[in-house]
Amino acid sequence: MVVWTVANQKGGVGKTTSTIALAGLLAEQGNRVLLVDTDPHASLSYYFGIESEDLELSVYDLFMQVANKEQIMQSLCPSSYDNIDILPATMGLATLDRSLGNKGGMGLVLKKALRVIQDEYDYVLIDCPPVLGVLMVNALAASDRIIVPVQTEFLALKGLDRMMKTLEIMQGQQPTAFKYTIVPTMFDKRTKASILSYQKLQALYDESVWPGVIPIDTNFRNASDAQKVPSDFAAKSRGIIAYRNLLKYLVNLNTKSK
Repeated sequence: MVVWTVANQKGGVGKTTSTIALAGLLAEQGNRVLLVDTDPHASLSYYFGIESEDLELSVYDLFMQVANKEQIMQSLCPSSYDNIDILPATMGLATLDRSLGNKGGMGLVLKKALRVIQDEYDYVLIDCPPVLGVLMVNALAASDRIIVPVQTEFLALKGLDRMMKTLEIMQGQQPTAFKYTIVPTMFDKRTKASILSYQKLQALYDESVWPGVIPIDTNFRNASDAQKVPSDFAAKSRGIIAYRNLLKYLVNLNTKSK
C-alpha cells in the first residue's frame, strides 16, 4: 500500500482537487483507493455527497480510541465509484489540538490505523487541513510521499516557505527523510504573474518541483458540482491530461524509490 499525503499550509491551492483527481485516475487503472479526509471542513467528504455531521464514525474516532480492523472498516464510506472509499471528516476534528495536543504518542495514530488495513488498498491519499497541528502531523508521518500543491502566484510561494520549514522541523522526529514533490497548480499561461511565479518556484526548489503544471480548468469546478471525479466528468480536458502526466511521474518516483 502506497500512502500519499497532499498538504500545504496555505488554503485554496488545489489540495482537495489534486487528491480527488489523482484518486480518480488511480481507480480508473484498477487500483483500490482510500481517501482520508483530515480537514474539519470536510470538503473532500462533501464532494462525494457525504453529510459528515450525520455520520456515526469518522477519522475523529481513530483518535478517541485504538481501533481494530473491523472498527476501521466500519468507519469507511463507499463512493459511487467501485474502487474508491472515503474515511470521512467531521467538525469534531477541530477540537483535537485542544484535547490531544499535549498528549504523548498522538502523532502516529493515523499511520498505525492505516497499517491495520494495508491489505485492503493499493493507494491511500490523505487530504490535509491548511493548519499545522495534530492532523497534519499525523498525515505527514503516515506518508510515503508528500504532494505539495502550490498556486502559481507570489503569495502562495510565501505559504510554501512555511510548509518547507514545517517539514524541516518535523524531519528531526522521523526515522527516514521525507520525500516530497511540489506541484504547480492554477497555472495561467496568459498572465505574467503565473509565468514569473513558476520560474521562481523552479529556481528556489529545483528538482523537488514536478516539471509540469496543472492549468486553470473550469472542468474541476463543474466536476465538483456534479460530484464526479474530474477524469469521469471531463476525461480529455487539459486539467485531467496534466494530472495524468503528474500521476505517471509520481508512480515512476515510487518505483525508483523501492
